[in-house]
Amino acid sequence: MPANVYFIPVTDALPPTEQAQAMAKIFEYSGAAQVVGRNDFVAIKVHVGEKKNTTHVRPELVKEVVQKAKALGGQPFLTETSTLYKGERENAVKHIMHAHNHGFGIENVGAPFIMADGLAGNTEYEVTIDGELHKSVKVAREILSADSLLVVSHPTGHIAAGLGACIKNLGMGLASRMGKMRQHSAMLPEVADKTCQFCQKCIKWCPQGAIVEKGGKAYIVSEKCIGCGECLAVCRFDAVKYDWNAESGYMQRSMAEHAYGAVIGKPGKCFYFNVLIDMTKDCDCFNVKQSKLIPDIGILASSDPVAIDKATLDLTAKAHGKTLAEMSYAHHDAMIQIGHAAKIGMGLLDYQLITVD
Repeated sequence: MPANVYFIPVTDALPPTEQAQAMAKIFEYSGAAQVVGRNDFVAIKVHVGEKKNTTHVRPELVKEVVQKAKALGGQPFLTETSTLYKGERENAVKHIMHAHNHGFGIENVGAPFIMADGLAGNTEYEVTIDGELHKSVKVAREILSADSLLVVSHPTGHIAAGLGACIKNLGMGLASRMGKMRQHSAMLPEVADKTCQFCQKCIKWCPQGAIVEKGGKAYIVSEKCIGCGECLAVCRFDAVKYDWNAESGYMQRSMAEHAYGAVIGKPGKCFYFNVLIDMTKDCDCFNVKQSKLIPDIGILASSDPVAIDKATLDLTAKAHGKTLAEMSYAHHDAMIQIGHAAKIGMGLLDYQLITVD
C-alpha cells in the first residue's frame, strides 16, 4: 500500500502565528500523536539557521510541536548536531546560544535545546545498517537515547545534493562529526589559479587547516580535506571548483544511509514534517539572508521520510513547473537520495496525498 502523506496548503507570506495554527492542525489530523508515549523522551529535530539566515522554520511552529508532545505526556527537547564548518553552530556552546538568539530558547518554545552529539560533535554511536556503501554509520548518541523522534524539516535547494529536505535533515543533521565527514569524503574541491584572488577567506574558515598558500594562490591539500564545502561557501570569486556530477551521487546515497541509521532503531516512533514555506535556492546553513525562490505552498506530514520528500518535489513541480531541486541546482539529480533511501528499505516512493481542509 502507498504511504500516507498529509498536506495542509497555506497562502503565501502567512504570518508565523497562522503558520503555527496550520502546524497544530496537521499534527492532529496526520496521526503524529501515535509516536509519542507517556514519559517518552521526545527529540524534536530542528534547524535554527545560520547567523544571517532568516528563512528557516519559525520557532512559533516548533513551539506547537513541543506543546503537542507535552500534552501527550512526552518530555520533548529540541535537538541538533554541530557543523563541520566554522560558524555559530560549530560546537554545543555556540550552537545553543545561537538557537536562543534565533528564538528557540526554552522560555520561548517551552523545551530545552540539547545537542545530540555532545560538546564538540563527537558523542556518537556506531549503528549497524544493511547499506550498499556502509555497513554501519555514526549517529549522534542522544538521538538513539530518545524514545521518539519528531523531525521538522525546511525544504530548500542544496549545493551538493540538489535538495535538502527530510532525508538530508536526518542524514547530515543527525550524524556525528565523523558521520558528516564520511558523507563528504568523496567530494573534494580544487582552487582555480586563474580566478583565485588569494583573499585568504578559505584559509581562515577551513575547519581542517587543509588550505595553504602556494605560488601566491590558495591550495587545497587533498590528504587533509574532508570535503565539507566551507571553502565553496565563503569564496566570492568562484575560484573553488567541485566535480559535482562525479561526486554528488555518492554523497546523496551516503546521506540516505546515515539517515536510515538515525531512525532504524525506532520503528513506529518517528514522524516527519516538511515546511514548504520560505523555500530558498540554498540551505539554511549559509550565513546570508536569502530571498525565497518560490511562493509558499504548505506543510506536509508523514510517518514515511521517503514519501514526504518525494511529495515535496512533486508539489513544487505541480505549482511551479519545475521541482525545487531543478529550480535550485538542475545539474544534480535529487532523486538519487530519495530513490536510494527507498531501495535500502527506509520508506516508499509510492504515496497517497491527503489534503487537510
